[in-house]
Amino acid sequence: MKRRVLVATGGGDCPGLNAVIRGVVKRASQERDWEVVGSYQAFNGVLREPMELIVLNEEKVSGIHVKGGTIIGTTNKGGPFAWPVKEKDGTWGSVDRSDEMLRKLQYQNIEAVINIGGDGSQSISQRLYEKGLNIIGVPKTIDNDLAGTDFTFGFQTAVEIATDAVDKLVTTAESHNRIFILEVMGRDAGWIALHSAIAGGAEVCLIPEIPYSVDSIMERIHERIVFGRGFLIIVIAEGAMPVGGDVVAEELDEVGYAHKHLGGAASRLKKELKDAGCESDVRVTILGHLQRGGIPNAYDRILATQFGVKAMEMVLDEDYGKMVAYKHPNIVGLPIKDVIATYNRIGPDDQLVKTARGIGMNLGD
Repeated sequence: MKRRVLVATGGGDCPGLNAVIRGVVKRASQERDWEVVGSYQAFNGVLREPMELIVLNEEKVSGIHVKGGTIIGTTNKGGPFAWPVKEKDGTWGSVDRSDEMLRKLQYQNIEAVINIGGDGSQSISQRLYEKGLNIIGVPKTIDNDLAGTDFTFGFQTAVEIATDAVDKLVTTAESHNRIFILEVMGRDAGWIALHSAIAGGAEVCLIPEIPYSVDSIMERIHERIVFGRGFLIIVIAEGAMPVGGDVVAEELDEVGYAHKHLGGAASRLKKELKDAGCESDVRVTILGHLQRGGIPNAYDRILATQFGVKAMEMVLDEDYGKMVAYKHPNIVGLPIKDVIATYNRIGPDDQLVKTARGIGMNLGD
């Protein structure tokens, strides 16, 4: 009987997920005694009755590295420690099914798990490792907010999409003498916003790490737009906030969804600018999920493949409880508990911040 490793993709979808899966399978195929199994929609495939598992061989993963999304599905709801259950009164609660899941994995002869996901997924990885599961984490997020790794796969593709949007907005803004506010993803980190703003040549970039002043932005507007002539591109991260303010977010009533839904930062900024006396035509563009869809670029395909191969090699070496990470120029393994202990935000002295200020970009302060 072949030894089995289970692969799961959790959290939001991300360009490059399929490339990781393919990397795992291609590396495992070189070992005659190993078989890769995929769990549908993170660990839900293990927890459901009947279980939704699929054997992943070279034929199944052929050519998937160029496809966006994930062939085994993903979810950011529920999980083994908070499985949604409907109470008798019609309300929803949750139960811990982690011990049951470990028994199911053992019954399926699964010796190890490769969990591909962001900070929430890796927190689950650590808890499962502490319960005795042989697990390896793979960092996945377009937000690039996982500590310990220089980059997460999916991030560069998201930046390219956002940069392309800036490029397109420049031409229409210039033609109409308008101000365009482009809202991008990133949650509590401004990596996508700052990278795309620098690449696209935006005049203003607002990120969660630097609370902004409307007066500062108005000064830049007055510099750029004189007698109604001129234009301005503002890139704002969804988690950006004014000085003394908070993020724009809402609680969702979706069963099993634990995060606040961010969005609306650009619309709020437009109102703030108008209230401050901005006379220019201000338009808002929200990229939303366009940033996490579509095919991964070459960089993310390569990085994701490296992560997949390394994850399988760590399984072979029984080097568990660690997350694969990119520390230039090497692909390494770091303890998951150390990775999830901090959050990868942009520091005030980050080289990217210095670059932005060096080209005269207004960061709202």
